Order: sequence, then C-alpha cells, then structure tokens
Amino acid sequence: MTHFALVTGAARGIGLATAKLMLADGWQVVMLDRDGDELQAATKGLAGAHPLVADVAIPADVERARATVAGMTDALHALVNNAGVADFGPIEDTDFARWRRVMDTNLDGVFLMSQAFTPLLKAAPGAVVNIASISGLRASTLRVAYGTSKAAVMHLTRQYAVELGEYGVRVNAVCPGPVRTKLAMAVHSQAIIAAYHDAIPLNRYGTEAEIAEVIRFLCSDRASYVTGQIIAADGGFEASGIGLPALRG
Repeated sequence: MTHFALVTGAARGIGLATAKLMLADGWQVVMLDRDGDELQAATKGLAGAHPLVADVAIPADVERARATVAGMTDALHALVNNAGVADFGPIEDTDFARWRRVMDTNLDGVFLMSQAFTPLLKAAPGAVVNIASISGLRASTLRVAYGTSKAAVMHLTRQYAVELGEYGVRVNAVCPGPVRTKLAMAVHSQAIIAAYHDAIPLNRYGTEAEIAEVIRFLCSDRASYVTGQIIAADGGFEASGIGLPALRG
C-alpha cells in the first residue's frame, strides 16, 4: 500500500530533511511551502515528491491543499506540521501585529492543517507530528511570541491526541533544541555558540537530519503505541535547566 505524507515548511531546513527521509523510505510526500521558487528548487529531481504552494496561515489555502491531497489519496498516513516563523524581539518591541504574525503561522497554521486533514488521517489511520521548540519548554529572552506559540502547540498536540486516539490517529510533538542551520550560524555570534555549547550536555548543536530522524520514527509504525508525547530533541538542553555551566567543568 502506498503511504502518503504531507510536510509543511518543506522547502528548507527540518521540513526538507524530513521529506527526504520519508521519500527514501518509499513514501509519497506532498511538500507544502509558501515560497514557490524555493519549493520548486527543493523538489527538483525528488522522485515521489509533490510540491504544493500554500500558506498554512490562510484558511482558503489550507482548504485548497486539502482538496488537492484528497484528489491524490483517500487516506493520509502522516501530517508533519513544520511550517513556522522565527521572530525574536524584546517584549516592548512586540506589538500586536508582530504577535499575530507569529501566532498566525506557528499556532493557527497547526490548528487549520490538523483540522482540515482529520478525516483523511482517520481513514488511514495516520500520525501527526507537530514541530514545537525547546522555547516552548523553557522561557528565554526575546521569545515572548515565539515561545508562547510553541508552548500552545504542545498543548494542542495533547488535545488532538486525546480526542483522536479512539480512531487510531497518533499525535506527538517534537521540540528541537539549537540546530546548526545556515541561518543560525549566520546570526549566532561566537559568544552565543559557546554559551549554547556550555548549556547543552552533548556540547554541540543538533543537525536538521537528526531532528528529521525523530520525526520519521514518530510517523512510522515503529511508534505505534506512542501518542500525546512531547519529545525534546535537544542534546539534553532542557534537562540542564538547573545548575551553572561553569560547575560542569
């Protein structure tokens, strides 16, 4: 039986890494992103990939995506809600418009996609993996909107897991810690990198592929009894919240 997955924010980063792993496993993968040019470049030459340009924060786009996928298959085996915006700034500089831009994609987008695809997920039954963040597990400066949106995604994950469990639909969330992306390396100073290394027991950033491996597992039958869980893929960062890094030396 052909397995279908839908990955949002699939043109780059964790979304693209996840899509590639699932394609390698023989899945048909609908790769959704609002950046059409980047998505076209990312999907070029990927057998089994189906690019779909849409914005998860726009209800009409989500409905169009649902209709498109429903035209391909009568059952969706995995939905990876990865699309998100990373907007960091002081509380005093976070006006309501900025707050809403973050919530529109990071929280509303997860709700809209999960709601729209619930019938196809129940038909499989399928698995949902929502990408939250370590910023939703532990507060940090400059993340009043971002961290709050990701904390809400974690509770939304549990709500869906509890309600859809009786249909066999599993819903989990992955909370990436610091990930060594091109963007992170461009904006993180050497002092920030050193501070992260001090605070992370594994003493390094993670990779996009390492996060994607956790997502792939949760989407697979190997995780058939795992639902309602919040899994931090963070090198131990969340576990090290208490204690002074200097004492570890």
